[in-house]
Amino acid sequence: MKKRVDQEPGYVLHTYPYKETSLIVEAFTRRHGRVALLARGARRPRSAMRGVLLAFYPLRMGWSGSAELATLVSAEWAGGLPPLAGRGLMCGFYLNELILRLLPREDPHEALFDAYGEALARLAAAERVPALLRSFEKRLLAELGYAPMFDRDAQSGAPIESHGDLVISGRTLLDLAADDYSRSETRDEARYLMRALIGQRLHGQVLHTRSVLMELNEL
Repeated sequence: MKKRVDQEPGYVLHTYPYKETSLIVEAFTRRHGRVALLARGARRPRSAMRGVLLAFYPLRMGWSGSAELATLVSAEWAGGLPPLAGRGLMCGFYLNELILRLLPREDPHEALFDAYGEALARLAAAERVPALLRSFEKRLLAELGYAPMFDRDAQSGAPIESHGDLVISGRTLLDLAADDYSRSETRDEARYLMRALIGQRLHGQVLHTRSVLMELNEL
């Protein structure tokens, strides 16, 4: 089924060459979720899209065609963010890879879209990276229906106690539920827990950005 979309808020997650002068653009959009778009001629030196289809910048996008691979007909800046650099840049690529691997195509999640934009702004502002990543991972799993309740026992429904003797401490679970990563123990345990939960959903796939960030002690 063909459709036309205009002025849709979105971000470029990834691009790769197609034939001699074009690009396939993986985009994350507010009302249409993750979409694949063909940007014809975008690699030509004089293409209006050449300098626009960059990761981490809010865009207004328009396309037409089928859901499998529509044709990108317009892309323009929709406000600016300071460029990501260093660890922030690698963390941005990690967020993009999570969305690419876990979010099905044409599955809109407007709250996740907003959380992604907020995460990019926080990365650009050089906020504390571990807390930012854990918060986004938790939101992503919750949006996809995979996140457990961190503040209650899954079997009994009883509230988790902060001194509970669990593989992951009760205090860490409560901190996760509250997005409180001020304790170093919480940051460490939350990192391992979220890595395990995401690993279950990846079914053996490897996140290429994770190995780099692990070297930076962020994941």
